[in-house]
Amino acid sequence: MDVWGWVLGIVAAFAVGLAKGGLAMVGVISVPLMSLVMSPVQAAGILLPVYIASDIGGLIAFRRSFDRRVLATLLPGAVAGIGLGWATAHLVDDSFVGLIIGVIGLVFALNALLRPAHLGLGRAPDMGRGTFWGLLSGYTSFVSHSGAPPYQVYAQPLRLEPMVFAGTTTIFFAICNAVKLVPYAFLGQLSLHNLSVAAVLMVPGVIGVICGLWIIRRMPSTVFYKFITWALILVSLRLIWVAL
Repeated sequence: MDVWGWVLGIVAAFAVGLAKGGLAMVGVISVPLMSLVMSPVQAAGILLPVYIASDIGGLIAFRRSFDRRVLATLLPGAVAGIGLGWATAHLVDDSFVGLIIGVIGLVFALNALLRPAHLGLGRAPDMGRGTFWGLLSGYTSFVSHSGAPPYQVYAQPLRLEPMVFAGTTTIFFAICNAVKLVPYAFLGQLSLHNLSVAAVLMVPGVIGVICGLWIIRRMPSTVFYKFITWALILVSLRLIWVAL
């Protein structure tokens, strides 16, 4: 990569770390950033090891702060979604997937802003909803590491405590990333060149985890949910823009 590529790679890796430290939506900008200087497929391949390295830091930090019920409702669908992504890797237009997910995320976030009472009380985890949104999250996570918007549509109305929300998110995507290793390897996205670049980018990724943890532990719950709602809007608009 040239100098510009390394700059974007460092910023993208730092964003991945922030996401694993609790600022879940930030990491979605990572692949679009690196796609400015390389193909989205190569960007996803380079960033997967960075995600996994950052996952380790997140798993240590949130080992006691997560909701097992939420994970149980999401993970079966997510694993199926990853399998579907692998099976259709050469058939589906990534831009079309990004457009659909962007529209879903934008509608949900605008609804949360315009009708805050709708999300105020919190609802219980549900296997039906969890499987559906887990499937979408696993699929889009496989395609372009953009599984956060569908995940958020399901998880945000549960109104978990910020640390529990962050921990559940981190563990969910850590499991998804581990599952993605095998299909990514079969698709040739874990080449020696990609792994050597990823090894360097793991450093800003880990630094991002530390910074994310520092922020999330000091952020009130009301501010936290406003942040992730506005972050979802920005991410969704970015997905729509790139698709169009």
